[in-house]
Amino acid sequence: MTQAAVPTVLQLVQSNSLPALVQVEIEQLILRGDLAIGQRVNESELATRFGTSRGPVREALRALEESRLVRSEKNRGVFVREISVAEADEIYDVREALDELIGQRVAERATPEQLRGLETVLAEMDGATRKQDIKSYHVLNLKFHDMLVDFAGNARLSESYRLLTKGLLLFRLRGLQDGGGFAVSNTEHKAVVQAVAARDCARAGRLLRRHASESRARMHKAAAAAAR
Repeated sequence: MTQAAVPTVLQLVQSNSLPALVQVEIEQLILRGDLAIGQRVNESELATRFGTSRGPVREALRALEESRLVRSEKNRGVFVREISVAEADEIYDVREALDELIGQRVAERATPEQLRGLETVLAEMDGATRKQDIKSYHVLNLKFHDMLVDFAGNARLSESYRLLTKGLLLFRLRGLQDGGGFAVSNTEHKAVVQAVAARDCARAGRLLRRHASESRARMHKAAAAAAR
């Protein structure tokens, strides 16, 4: 009997998870603003960039359409989606409630190692603020909130929160850039982490909810500036 060939790591990735990996990479391009709101997504260029065929890119874009980061137009292609301020407001209504729950749970459950991780990211955001590096700050800001969601220790909560807030990601960048959030956002983060470190669940939840509310206000300020 001929022994079956053992698949290589590359073959395993290609057969099982390459579209998911490509999806993550395209998400990052959108979050960094390398793919702008309203921009047409070129499948061929992305396939060349990632060194894949167009198939995994197409699958990744279908998944991104389900998560409402891109939209497909018949006979025109796929475009980075823009949500309205009204739709963003509806998302913020839910996000604020979830953030309060996340803050409460993290204050109750966070380990010393997790606290050190949050403090490290805060320090990195301070560095980005000093350099006025808005894109680096934005990426670190997303990382900080991802860590909080993970540290809440509830898989369903994490899944719901991430799916809900993906549409807000570009609004959050605009709020930092044009809504005055760059100067104050990390001060709000630090207050949350201090409450977490003190195991003050109610205060951590309240502060994280207020942070989401302030983020909404910055979104409105940026939208108003863009409309002038």
